[in-house]
Amino acid sequence: MTDGTFLRYVALGDSQTEGVGDGDDTGGLRGWADRLAELLARESPGMLYANLAVRGRLAGQVRAEQLAPALALEPDFATVVAGFNDLLRPGFDAEATAGHLEEMFAALTGRGARVATLTFPDVGRITPLARPLVPRVQALNARIRAVSGRYGVVVVETGHHPVVTDPRLWSPDRLHAGPLGHARIAAAVAQSLGLPGTDDSWTRPLPPPDVPLPTGLGAELRWAGAFLGPWLGRRLRGRSSGDGRAAKRPELMPVVRG
Repeated sequence: MTDGTFLRYVALGDSQTEGVGDGDDTGGLRGWADRLAELLARESPGMLYANLAVRGRLAGQVRAEQLAPALALEPDFATVVAGFNDLLRPGFDAEATAGHLEEMFAALTGRGARVATLTFPDVGRITPLARPLVPRVQALNARIRAVSGRYGVVVVETGHHPVVTDPRLWSPDRLHAGPLGHARIAAAVAQSLGLPGTDDSWTRPLPPPDVPLPTGLGAELRWAGAFLGPWLGRRLRGRSSGDGRAAKRPELMPVVRG
C-alpha cells in the first residue's frame, strides 16, 4: 500500500468470496469481493484484482490450494474469509480452523500485504434450525480475532449489527448473502479500511417490508426441503458444491467498475 491506495488485491476464500448469491453461473457472479474491488479502484484506477475463492472449500483447502498462488501474485492487499464450511461439519475443530487462517495471515502479512477478514453472524437468528451451531460460530469468531491481532489483520465485525440477520440481505438458501447483503459486506470492509467517502450506513436497518416476510413452521419446512435436504445429501455422498470448479478470476486483471 502506498499513499492510501492499493495496486494488487487478491481475494482468498469460499463461496461467499466467490460471490454465490449475487448473480448466477450463467450471467456471472459478482459478490462482495468484486464489489469491494470496484470501491478500491475508485481510489486506485489502475488497481489489479484476482479472486481465487472456490465454493465449498474448507479453511485447510483454502490454505493448501490458494495461498501459494496468492503469494505468487504479490498482493499489497488481500482478503481471507474461510471457516464457515468447517463449522458445518460434524468434526469441527475451532483451533485447527483458526490455525489454517493464521498460516495465511502470517504468510501474506510477512510479504508486506495488508490483510482483512470477517467474523461470522449469529446463524441462529438467520435460520432457527441452525441454533445448535451458535457456540461454534462464537468459538471461531473469538479465535479469528485472536490470530488477527497477532498480525495486524483488519477484522470486520459485521455480526454486531442487527441488520445483518435481516432475511432480505440473504439469498433463499440462507447460507449465502444476496445482492444487498454482498453490497453491505463490501461497504463494511471499505469502511474498516478507511476508504474516503465511507461511513456506517451499511449498519442501518432496512425500511419495513412492503409485505410480511415468511416466517413460522411452514417457511422452515419449505427451506429444509429446498436447501437443507440437498446439502445433507451431498455430505452423505462425500460431495461438495465446489467439486470440479476452479477460481473465477485466477489472474490479476483490471477492475471493470459497475
